Amino acid sequence: MTKTNNITSPSNTSSLRVMKEKNMKEVNRTAKIMKVLGYVAVYAFLVFMAVIILFPFYWMLISSVKSIEEYNRITPTLWPEVINWRNYARALEAANLERVFLNTVYVGIVSTLLSLVITILSAFAFARLEFKGKDALFAGLLATMMIPGELFTITNYQTVFKFGWGDTDKWGFTILIVPFLVSTFYIYLLRQNFLQIPNELYLAAKVDGVSDIKYLWKVMIPLALPTIISITILKMMGAWNTYVWPNLVIEDDNYLLVTNGIRGGDYSVEGAIDMIDYPVQMAAVAMVSLPLFMVFLFFRKYIMKGVSRSGIKG
Repeated sequence: MTKTNNITSPSNTSSLRVMKEKNMKEVNRTAKIMKVLGYVAVYAFLVFMAVIILFPFYWMLISSVKSIEEYNRITPTLWPEVINWRNYARALEAANLERVFLNTVYVGIVSTLLSLVITILSAFAFARLEFKGKDALFAGLLATMMIPGELFTITNYQTVFKFGWGDTDKWGFTILIVPFLVSTFYIYLLRQNFLQIPNELYLAAKVDGVSDIKYLWKVMIPLALPTIISITILKMMGAWNTYVWPNLVIEDDNYLLVTNGIRGGDYSVEGAIDMIDYPVQMAAVAMVSLPLFMVFLFFRKYIMKGVSRSGIKG
């Protein structure tokens, strides 16, 4: 019996190579199509969610320049027929925005500076100093983060009146600033950032006779500056957005903040009874929201950078 050897001819080899190349091209083309479809789906979802999130802001802005007649129509308009900028001038008077803006800026700056001092010193103590009960004290401090904020509001309300701070004419700004100077979250955030600084720097500074305060000021604060900037921005935004506490303790309109000033403004329509001029109210809300929008727009990278640098070492 004769044994036959199958020898592949050059023509068969070239045809197989061509088929493989075609299959590879089809696979690559399919992969590219699926990748493009994936990108299209993701971006379509993001655009859809962005429209849902941004539409209330868009509606606020266009409503703030509408007339009261156009605003009260049964069929809403997506763009004002006549732009009425006088609503913003009326909003300044109706909500006394100049006064409440100054009050909020004052409370925000003072509370932020005092809170930064407390936060930096506390974070430095928990990160670098050694004393008995440090870990237990810090654990107890973290445990307070699990307590609902409403309970703090109740206890703070009782405490400030025990101290005799209920007289708004005398303690108006003090009662707004002091109860919320300490933030456990900010202390934790900065402590985690301080822990990332090598301890050898601290030991070398102590050998050279550098005091703790000088080492903190010259070394730790510059290295942790992004986190400190984030805390500053977040604290200012918190002071700008606060509503429940000022509404609870402030009785004198001279100490109102922006959130409470908007709510207590006089938005009644001239010549009408029990009719609210909502476009003027929308204009007041737009003016109050603008500073926060600008802060987030220009300082968002500092917020993200400061928060991302924390929590690596603990």
